[in-house]
Amino acid sequence: MTTPPRIALISAVTAAIAPARSALDELYPEAEVWNILDDRLLSDADDRGGLDDALRARMVRLIDHALAEGADGVLLTCSLYGPVASDVRRDAPVLAPDEAAFREIAMAGYGTVLVVASFDGARDDSVERLETTLHEAGSATAVTGITVPAAMAATKAQDSRALVAALSDACAPHAAQMDAVFLAQYSLAPAARELADVLGIPVLSGPASSAVALRHLLAAGSAR
Repeated sequence: MTTPPRIALISAVTAAIAPARSALDELYPEAEVWNILDDRLLSDADDRGGLDDALRARMVRLIDHALAEGADGVLLTCSLYGPVASDVRRDAPVLAPDEAAFREIAMAGYGTVLVVASFDGARDDSVERLETTLHEAGSATAVTGITVPAAMAATKAQDSRALVAALSDACAPHAAQMDAVFLAQYSLAPAARELADVLGIPVLSGPASSAVALRHLLAAGSAR
Protein backbone atom coordinates (compact mmCIF):
# COMPACT_ATOMS: atom_id res chain seq x y z
CA MET A 1 0.00 0.00 0.00
CA THR A 2 1.36 3.42 -0.93
CA THR A 3 1.92 5.72 2.04
CA PRO A 4 -0.16 8.89 1.68
CA PRO A 5 1.81 12.13 1.43
CA ARG A 6 1.91 13.96 4.74
CA ILE A 7 1.41 17.73 4.68
CA ALA A 8 2.30 19.69 7.81
CA LEU A 9 0.33 22.87 8.37
CA ILE A 10 2.16 25.31 10.64
CA SER A 11 -0.35 27.78 12.05
CA ALA A 12 -0.39 30.77 14.36
CA VAL A 13 -4.17 30.88 14.88
CA THR A 14 -6.76 28.13 15.00
CA ALA A 15 -8.98 30.01 12.53
CA ALA A 16 -6.46 29.33 9.75
CA ILE A 17 -6.44 25.56 10.21
CA ALA A 18 -9.92 24.68 8.93
CA PRO A 19 -9.60 26.62 5.62
CA ALA A 20 -6.24 25.02 4.88
CA ARG A 21 -7.49 21.56 5.73
CA SER A 22 -10.70 22.03 3.77
CA ALA A 23 -8.75 23.01 0.65
CA LEU A 24 -6.47 19.99 0.99
CA ASP A 25 -9.44 17.67 1.55
CA GLU A 26 -11.08 18.97 -1.62
CA LEU A 27 -8.08 19.43 -3.92
CA TYR A 28 -5.51 16.98 -2.54
CA PRO A 29 -7.70 14.33 -0.85
CA GLU A 30 -4.99 11.66 -0.79
CA ALA A 31 -2.84 13.83 1.50
CA GLU A 32 -2.59 13.23 5.23
CA VAL A 33 -2.81 16.51 7.16
CA TRP A 34 -0.71 17.18 10.26
CA ASN A 35 -1.44 20.35 12.25
CA ILE A 36 1.30 22.15 14.17
CA LEU A 37 0.02 25.15 16.14
CA ASP A 38 2.09 27.81 17.92
CA ASP A 39 -0.52 30.27 19.17
CA ARG A 40 2.10 32.76 20.40
CA LEU A 41 3.57 33.45 16.96
CA LEU A 42 1.41 36.50 16.27
CA SER A 43 1.28 37.93 19.78
CA ASP A 44 5.04 37.63 20.19
CA ALA A 45 5.53 39.36 16.84
CA ASP A 46 3.17 42.14 17.96
CA ASP A 47 5.12 42.54 21.22
CA ARG A 48 8.39 42.84 19.29
CA GLY A 49 7.12 45.18 16.60
CA GLY A 50 7.23 42.52 13.87
CA LEU A 51 9.43 39.61 12.90
CA ASP A 52 12.88 39.57 14.45
CA ASP A 53 15.74 37.10 14.09
CA ALA A 54 14.57 35.05 17.07
CA LEU A 55 11.07 34.61 15.65
CA ARG A 56 12.42 33.74 12.23
CA ALA A 57 14.65 31.10 13.82
CA ARG A 58 11.69 29.78 15.78
CA MET A 59 9.70 29.27 12.58
CA VAL A 60 12.65 27.57 10.90
CA ARG A 61 12.83 25.16 13.86
CA LEU A 62 9.12 24.37 13.44
CA ILE A 63 9.65 23.70 9.72
CA ASP A 64 12.64 21.46 10.40
CA HIS A 65 10.71 19.62 13.14
CA ALA A 66 7.90 18.88 10.69
CA LEU A 67 10.30 17.56 8.05
CA ALA A 68 12.34 15.54 10.57
CA GLU A 69 9.16 13.84 11.78
CA GLY A 70 8.03 12.70 8.35
CA ALA A 71 6.27 15.57 6.60
CA ASP A 72 6.55 15.38 2.81
CA GLY A 73 5.61 19.03 2.45
CA VAL A 74 5.06 22.02 4.71
CA LEU A 75 2.57 24.85 4.34
CA LEU A 76 2.69 27.92 6.56
CA THR A 77 -0.78 29.35 7.10
CA CYS A 78 0.24 32.67 8.68
CA SER A 79 0.96 35.41 6.12
CA LEU A 80 3.22 37.32 8.52
CA TYR A 81 5.70 34.43 8.49
CA GLY A 82 5.58 33.94 4.72
CA PRO A 83 9.03 35.50 4.18
CA VAL A 84 10.57 32.79 6.38
CA ALA A 85 9.25 30.01 4.14
CA SER A 86 10.48 31.88 1.09
CA ASP A 87 14.01 31.95 2.52
CA VAL A 88 14.09 28.26 3.51
CA ARG A 89 15.61 25.76 1.09
CA ARG A 90 14.96 22.12 1.91
CA ASP A 91 14.60 18.84 0.01
CA ALA A 92 10.82 19.02 0.37
CA PRO A 93 8.31 21.72 -0.60
CA VAL A 94 8.01 24.47 2.03
CA LEU A 95 5.39 26.98 0.91
CA ALA A 96 4.57 30.43 2.17
CA PRO A 97 0.81 30.74 2.63
CA ASP A 98 0.19 32.83 -0.45
CA GLU A 99 3.10 32.29 -2.84
CA ALA A 100 1.10 29.89 -5.04
CA ALA A 101 -1.80 32.35 -5.20
CA PHE A 102 0.59 35.18 -6.06
CA ARG A 103 1.89 33.13 -8.98
CA GLU A 104 -1.67 32.53 -10.16
CA ILE A 105 -2.38 36.25 -10.05
CA ALA A 106 0.80 37.04 -11.97
CA MET A 107 -0.07 34.48 -14.65
CA ALA A 108 -3.72 35.62 -14.94
CA GLY A 109 -2.84 39.07 -16.20
CA TYR A 110 -5.41 40.98 -14.15
CA GLY A 111 -5.37 44.75 -14.58
CA THR A 112 -6.10 45.48 -10.92
CA VAL A 113 -6.27 43.33 -7.77
CA LEU A 114 -7.71 44.27 -4.38
CA VAL A 115 -5.88 42.77 -1.41
CA VAL A 116 -8.12 42.36 1.65
CA ALA A 117 -6.97 41.72 5.23
CA SER A 118 -8.44 42.04 8.70
CA PHE A 119 -5.53 44.07 10.12
CA ASP A 120 -3.04 46.55 8.71
CA GLY A 121 0.09 44.44 9.15
CA ALA A 122 -1.28 41.58 7.05
CA ARG A 123 -2.53 44.02 4.40
CA ASP A 124 0.77 45.87 4.08
CA ASP A 125 2.86 42.69 4.07
CA SER A 126 0.69 40.99 1.46
CA VAL A 127 0.55 44.03 -0.82
CA GLU A 128 4.32 44.42 -0.69
CA ARG A 129 5.04 40.76 -1.40
CA LEU A 130 2.42 40.52 -4.15
CA GLU A 131 3.86 43.60 -5.83
CA THR A 132 7.32 42.04 -5.62
CA THR A 133 6.07 38.83 -7.24
CA LEU A 134 4.32 40.77 -9.98
CA HIS A 135 7.42 42.87 -10.66
CA GLU A 136 9.61 39.78 -10.88
CA ALA A 137 7.12 38.21 -13.29
CA GLY A 138 7.06 41.31 -15.48
CA SER A 139 3.37 41.83 -14.75
CA ALA A 140 1.73 45.27 -14.96
CA THR A 141 -1.08 44.33 -12.55
CA ALA A 142 -1.88 47.18 -10.12
CA VAL A 143 -2.47 46.34 -6.45
CA THR A 144 -4.62 48.12 -3.87
CA GLY A 145 -5.10 47.04 -0.25
CA ILE A 146 -7.86 47.54 2.31
CA THR A 147 -8.31 46.52 5.94
CA VAL A 148 -11.60 45.12 7.28
CA PRO A 149 -11.47 45.01 11.11
CA ALA A 150 -15.00 43.58 11.28
CA ALA A 151 -13.70 40.49 9.51
CA MET A 152 -11.38 39.74 12.42
CA ALA A 153 -14.28 39.92 14.87
CA ALA A 154 -16.29 37.58 12.66
CA THR A 155 -13.49 35.00 12.41
CA LYS A 156 -12.95 35.08 16.17
CA ALA A 157 -16.67 34.50 16.67
CA GLN A 158 -16.64 31.77 13.98
CA ASP A 159 -19.54 33.57 12.35
CA SER A 160 -19.39 32.80 8.62
CA ARG A 161 -22.37 34.99 7.73
CA ALA A 162 -20.86 37.98 9.51
CA LEU A 163 -17.55 37.33 7.74
CA VAL A 164 -19.14 37.34 4.28
CA ALA A 165 -21.17 40.43 5.16
CA ALA A 166 -18.14 42.34 6.47
CA LEU A 167 -16.04 41.51 3.42
CA SER A 168 -18.88 42.20 0.98
CA ASP A 169 -19.59 45.62 2.50
CA ALA A 170 -15.91 46.57 2.42
CA CYS A 171 -15.18 45.30 -1.10
CA ALA A 172 -18.34 46.41 -2.89
CA PRO A 173 -17.26 50.06 -3.34
CA HIS A 174 -14.07 48.86 -5.06
CA ALA A 175 -15.47 46.02 -7.17
CA ALA A 176 -16.18 48.06 -10.30
CA GLN A 177 -12.53 49.13 -10.49
CA MET A 178 -11.04 45.70 -9.70
CA ASP A 179 -10.55 42.57 -11.79
CA ALA A 180 -10.01 40.24 -8.80
CA VAL A 181 -9.82 40.12 -5.03
CA PHE A 182 -7.14 38.38 -2.99
CA LEU A 183 -7.93 37.40 0.62
CA ALA A 184 -4.66 37.90 2.46
CA GLN A 185 -5.33 35.60 5.43
CA TYR A 186 -6.38 31.97 5.64
CA SER A 187 -8.98 32.86 8.25
CA LEU A 188 -10.82 34.85 5.54
CA ALA A 189 -10.74 32.10 2.92
CA PRO A 190 -14.07 30.44 3.86
CA ALA A 191 -15.84 33.50 2.46
CA ALA A 192 -14.16 33.31 -0.96
CA ARG A 193 -16.91 31.59 -2.96
CA GLU A 194 -19.80 33.61 -1.57
CA LEU A 195 -17.84 36.83 -1.89
CA ALA A 196 -17.11 36.06 -5.55
CA ASP A 197 -20.83 35.54 -6.15
CA VAL A 198 -21.65 38.86 -4.48
CA LEU A 199 -18.97 40.87 -6.26
CA GLY A 200 -19.10 39.14 -9.63
CA ILE A 201 -15.31 38.93 -9.93
CA PRO A 202 -12.77 36.21 -9.05
CA VAL A 203 -11.79 35.94 -5.38
CA LEU A 204 -8.52 34.14 -4.73
CA SER A 205 -7.12 32.86 -1.46
CA GLY A 206 -4.05 30.99 -0.34
CA PRO A 207 -5.48 27.62 0.72
CA ALA A 208 -6.80 26.43 -2.64
CA SER A 209 -3.79 27.60 -4.63
CA SER A 210 -1.41 26.04 -2.09
CA ALA A 211 -3.21 22.70 -2.09
CA VAL A 212 -2.94 22.46 -5.88
CA ALA A 213 0.71 23.54 -5.83
CA LEU A 214 1.66 20.96 -3.19
CA ARG A 215 -0.12 18.22 -5.12
CA HIS A 216 1.78 19.08 -8.28
CA LEU A 217 5.15 19.45 -6.53
CA LEU A 218 4.90 16.14 -4.71
CA ALA A 219 3.49 14.31 -7.71
CA ALA A 220 6.50 15.47 -9.70
CA GLY A 221 8.85 14.48 -6.89
CA SER A 222 10.32 17.98 -6.85
CA ALA A 223 10.84 20.68 -4.25
CA ARG A 224 10.79 24.41 -4.45
